[in-house]
Amino acid sequence: MTLPDRSSLSRRDYLRALVAVGGATALSACVSESDDVDVPTGTDDPDSLPARQHAWNDALSRDDHGNVQPPEHHVLVALSLIDEPSDDGRERVEDALEILERAYEWSNEGLVFTLGYTPAYFDRFDDSLPETVDLPEPEPLTDREDPTFDEFDAVLHLASDRSQVVLEAEAGLFGEADELNGVDVETGLTGVFERVEDQRRTGFVGEGLPAEHTELSGVPDSIPDEAPFFMGFRSGFDRSQATEDRVTIEDGPFGGGTTQQISSMDLQLRIWFEQDNHYQRVTKMFSPEHADEELVGDIGEALTSTNALTDERIESTQDDARTRGVVGHAQKAARARVDGEPPLLRRDFNTVDGESPGLHFLSLQEDIEAFVRVREAMTGDDLGVANANNGIRSYIFVTQRGNYLIPPRSLRALPPANPTGDDSSEET
Repeated sequence: MTLPDRSSLSRRDYLRALVAVGGATALSACVSESDDVDVPTGTDDPDSLPARQHAWNDALSRDDHGNVQPPEHHVLVALSLIDEPSDDGRERVEDALEILERAYEWSNEGLVFTLGYTPAYFDRFDDSLPETVDLPEPEPLTDREDPTFDEFDAVLHLASDRSQVVLEAEAGLFGEADELNGVDVETGLTGVFERVEDQRRTGFVGEGLPAEHTELSGVPDSIPDEAPFFMGFRSGFDRSQATEDRVTIEDGPFGGGTTQQISSMDLQLRIWFEQDNHYQRVTKMFSPEHADEELVGDIGEALTSTNALTDERIESTQDDARTRGVVGHAQKAARARVDGEPPLLRRDFNTVDGESPGLHFLSLQEDIEAFVRVREAMTGDDLGVANANNGIRSYIFVTQRGNYLIPPRSLRALPPANPTGDDSSEET
């Protein structure tokens, strides 16, 4: 793929574009642009790292309101097994991942990552997954969806504030770099996994980054300059997210793991920004009362650490649908809370994969059924509201979906379906 034109882009946008391109040439260009970057190194003691792969929050930075600040650069590397799982393959995968952990600090400025497995991966085993794991095949969740499904074996999610790090880590795993942040690459994933190149996905989170893409036909000039997400508002409020404890599988051999779903979406931003005014966008994103009481601010900065969906505002969803003919996206989704607690931990990010604006909606939950319940609540078919006023339904279009099991760190390398039994593939 051709490298982006450096002369036409800011440094920040150029680095983002290099991550999207990927490969050794993009890495070389990124290193040249980032000579002054000092990346903190990791640890030689794997036991010092969290037992949960998805334990990122304590290692990530937080803003002034206590909200976790997600890494700026993200890569989803789709993986397909070359041969059936074996003990040699498991050892190779674990060794490769431990090299990443030695090379980079577990942090925004270093690298955080997870390796998750699809239902297709586990289908090769004789035994089924334990009853404590809910990992169904992905499926359409509304009559308006017709997504393709992730049918490869695994996905590696790499995330860092440093564009160089995500590119370098991917390159090292697949034989395109001999050294990672001063650590020799003694082994990688080559020979166990091959990358599914046409399924590689990338993205970014950060104030001002969406507004740097107005050269794309689908990104209007009216997107707020400081917005961290394409739809113009902050997300990931600390008290409106599930905790990592809440999304962790509690029991069984995969206790300490979690499930992950990824829904890739196209966004219709021109209508969102050019047909609707700010009051209407607040109404549809949050709730009518958020707009009436001016609770949000320009990009959500007034909300501090919560989306302000109180029990009363959630309970008014049906009344708002009946009396006002409009309901908010967050308001609807909050109806799926359990004992007042959100069931999902979102780690989604913007994308311009395909040269158009989109979102890779990545969520963690104890079981996939929790995501399905939230999605049904967000869809709001029970509310009888016209599609154009039913939250943000008419502005988002799901194109791809995948369900994954993210095992605990101890089982992240080619896990069997039943780690406590005799389950194995043909080769062990």
